[in-house]
Formats: sequence, structure tokens, C-alpha cells
Amino acid sequence: MTEISSLRPIAAVLVSAVAIGPILLSGSRPNLRESWTFLAGVLKFGIVASMVPGVLAGDAYVTDLGAFLPLPGADPIRFALEVDALGLLFGLLASLLWIVTSSYSVGYMRGLDEHAQTRYFAAFAASLSAAMGVAFASNLIVLFVFYELLTVATYPLVAHDETDEARAAGRKYLAYTFGGGVAVLAGTALVYWLTGTVAFTSGGIDGLAAADPAMARLAFALLAGGFGVKAALMPLHSWLPDAMVAPTPVSALLHAVAVVKSGVFGIARVVLDVFGPETVGNLGMGLPLAAVAAFTLTVASVIALRQDNLKRRLAFSTVSQLSYIVLGLAVLTPTSIVGGLLHIPAHAFMKITLFFAAGAIHVETHTDDISEMAGIGRRMPLTMTAFAVAAAGMAGIPLIAGFVSKYFLLIGSVSAGQTLFAVALLVSGVLNVAYFWPIVYTAFFESPEETDEKPLIEGPLGGRLAWGRAAVADAERDPLAEAADDDDTDAVADGGEAHDRDGDTDRDGDTDRDGDTDRDGDRAHDRDDDSHAGGWERRGWTGGESTWFMLGPILTVALGSVVLGLVPDAAVFLRVVRLVVEAVTGVAV
Repeated sequence: MTEISSLRPIAAVLVSAVAIGPILLSGSRPNLRESWTFLAGVLKFGIVASMVPGVLAGDAYVTDLGAFLPLPGADPIRFALEVDALGLLFGLLASLLWIVTSSYSVGYMRGLDEHAQTRYFAAFAASLSAAMGVAFASNLIVLFVFYELLTVATYPLVAHDETDEARAAGRKYLAYTFGGGVAVLAGTALVYWLTGTVAFTSGGIDGLAAADPAMARLAFALLAGGFGVKAALMPLHSWLPDAMVAPTPVSALLHAVAVVKSGVFGIARVVLDVFGPETVGNLGMGLPLAAVAAFTLTVASVIALRQDNLKRRLAFSTVSQLSYIVLGLAVLTPTSIVGGLLHIPAHAFMKITLFFAAGAIHVETHTDDISEMAGIGRRMPLTMTAFAVAAAGMAGIPLIAGFVSKYFLLIGSVSAGQTLFAVALLVSGVLNVAYFWPIVYTAFFESPEETDEKPLIEGPLGGRLAWGRAAVADAERDPLAEAADDDDTDAVADGGEAHDRDGDTDRDGDTDRDGDTDRDGDRAHDRDDDSHAGGWERRGWTGGESTWFMLGPILTVALGSVVLGLVPDAAVFLRVVRLVVEAVTGVAV
């Protein structure tokens, strides 16, 4: 590998940080503010993309800013950024999807007339700078600095709504991730004490192979556990579902790409460039890590089955899918590592599609619960088709990105003789079908009047039906229920807060900007024509279901999921992954 001194790594980190100033100064002019966001996103992606040919040719771009921690009697730790193949994988993905998410954010934030939009876009820019620093860090200390900065930058996004629930989720997020950061710092100090260096070395730091095994195992456990917090490994996962209170673009990019991927990326650095697969295997640490990952991906899939709220189901799906990446790394075979690393972009494209779709449904119809989405495919055909494509990929259906990465994972597990982990992958795939298919079926093949029972979702068996034949039949059989309905109608007529069919009031009693009430308290447009009682209005396939600021990104990332499934080499990511694995293991896959 040839190191090339360049300012491009630091430029890729700083471009979005520099944009924070203009974004804040343009707060009173939204169009100009969003223009700065798009300009920064395009520049960042352009800088990162310009390094792709060189990295594929075996070069690494380095920005060395000098000694960071000068230590007496030892080599100083340098503040350096290095774009190698593994860093490029994460950096290219995050910078590309920031552009798409910026467009989506405009449609989402304006569609809901959200407050503090300037703070939102500024925090987003800061988060992308920190994520790029994580990607391009050349050693564990620099990685730790940007890893902690990412936590600080994303806190305002998690707590954006400023409700009690959002603040509680933000505090929990800080407690978990800062706790993980302490573990990372302790592991880093231990690695330095054992070897005298913390610089990433393809295949692992030589000194760790000869170090005291007990101390080396402790260092690995601290590093893997610390990064495992953001990777949502069980039992360190509970912050992630709670953080779904954040706006959907935050859930999409930060909780499908930047934040959670920084966790699995950190584990990848530890396995591949700090310890190395051979040393991890000799220390016996691969099997315990793989067991935790297999447990997480199975149990999280089971929990996802019982979530009626769409974003929470997607959150537990994320917990499960992140462990596919960790499992691939922990099995330690070249093929499984390819599958694990390739699942980073595959999962990102698929999961961001799913979150984008969930956000569009919320903005346009105020609907968040799966049990209330019967027939919504008529109202939002393009959105739900994109959702179905991404869901199929998550389940490992061929021709979509998830199939390719899971194929490598399965073959790698079998070739390593880890049949139990291969079975866990297959079981999780079946569970993916079990929790995604009901959503697609409900959207396209049911109507509010013809809805099947879904006993696995949370709440009453069969879900919650506020309309349709079941509710009518119950009222006819039970005079008390009919009387209660009459009382609710009277309450509405008298100005009370009962839930009427036009969606004017809601169980939380919050109001949107039109004076009506939205289910989860977000300010949103009131759309009387979307009344569930009469079924969803058919909008057709020409984009009338939503603004193109949102619909365009949804279709773009869904198409990306298909491209990664059909021609993964042409999409660059698989070529980069193969380069990483060959450099680390010496085996071409």
C-alpha cells in the first residue's frame, strides 16, 4: 500500500463542519439554508469519490497534523486521517446517503412544519463531520475522539422534539454511548500499554500476538463492548428503539447509517486492524462475539414481531441486522468477513428505504401503527412498493442487496464449520419474512373493512380496529358499546376530546398546525380525505401521494438496494470489501 500525503481526508471531514456557520446564519431564509446543506453534501461526496480510483489501485490518502499525544520515552500518537479501503467503505456510504437524506429532510421537516429546523440541519452537518472522522481515523485515539464527537453532535437530533419522552430518550442515549466510549478508551489504553502503539495495521498490530493473553482478551472485550453499544448488541441495545422518538430522517441516516454503523465499523477496525483475525482466533474471542451476535439477531427478530408501531418494528429489525455484520466479522473466515462488511452498505440502503417510507406515511396520513395501515398501498403505491422491495431484501430475497451479503455470510459460516450460526442466519431470515410480510400484505391486499387478525402485534389480540365490520359488529352485539359510541359523538358535538373519524382528536390530545390532533404529537397537515372509515383515497402511480422531495429519495435508495443486489461489483462497494479482506487475510474472495 502506497501512502499519499493529501489534504483530501481532512477536507472531507471539515466541509460539512464549515457549512454549519452558513446554515445557522441562513435560518430566516429556509431556501438558502437548505442550499448550503445540499452544497456541503455534494462537495463532501465529491471529495470522497475522488479517492476511490486511488484506493482501488492500492493507495491510501493521509493527512498528518502532527503529534497528538507526545509521550516521554515512547512514540507519540499522531493526529492523522487515513483513507484506506475500510475507511472508504464507510465514508463513501455516509457521504452519498447524506445527499439523499438532505432532500428527504426538506420534505419531511416542512411537511410537518417542524420547529427548530435550522438547529436540525446544523446538527446534521456536525454529525456527518464526526462520522467522516470515524471513517478516516488512522488510530484508536483519533477514532475515539470522533466517536465521542458523534455522540455529542447527534444528541440534539435525538431530543429534537423537546418533549419529556424525547429528553428521556436523549439522556438514555448519552448514558449508553458515553459509557461505551469509556470502555473504548480503557481498551485503547490497554492496547497501547501492551504494544506501544494504537495505529491501525492491516491484519493486526504485531505486538498483540505476543502479549499476555489475559490482558489481550480484556482489551478486546473492552473495545468490542464499547463499540458494541452503538452497534446495539444485546443487552446494550435498548437506547436504539427509544431513540425512534427522533424525526424520521434522523432515524433513517443516523440510526441506519452513521451512528449504528460507527459501532460496527469500530468492531471491524478492532477485529481486522488492531488484533487481526488470526490473533482474535488464537485468543478464543471470535466464538463469544459470534455467539452474542447470533443471540442478538435472533431475539431482536422475535421482539420485532410484537411491535405494532412501524418505527419500533424497524428499530428492532436494525438491532437484528447489525448483528449480521458482527457475526460475519466474528466467524473470521474471509468469505464471512466479505459478507459482514458488504452488509454495511446493503443494510444501509434497505433500512433507509424503510425508514423513509415510514416517515412519508406519517407526514401524509398521520398513520404510525401497522394495525391501521390496511389498504394504504392504494393511497401511497410508490412508497409502499419501495418498502416492499427493501423488506424483501432484508429477508434475503434474491436480486436485492440483502441476498448477496447474506449469501456470503451463510457460505462463510458453513465453511468454518459453524453450523449453529448458519442455522441462526436462516431462522432470522424466516423471522424477517414473518415481521415484514404482514406490513406489505396489509398495505396492498387488505382494506379497513376487510382486515385479518394479527395476534402477534402488541396490544389486544387481533390488533386495534377503530373502523370496519368488526367494530360495527361489536357495537351491534353490545348495546353498552353502542351507547359509548353515541356518547363519544355527543362529546365531539359539544367540543370534547373524543376520537372522531376525521382524525380531529387523538389519544395524546396533541394538536397539529391546523388545529387538529395527530396520533403521536407531531405537527402535521390535516387530511380529511384520508379518513380510514371510508378507505384510503387512490392516488395512482404518478407521484401524487407525496412531495417529490420525499418520494424522490425513497425511490432512489430503493433502486440502490436493487443495484447492489444485481451488480454489486459495479456499485464499487463489493470491490472495496474484497480489497479489505485480501489485504487482511491474504485471500482473494
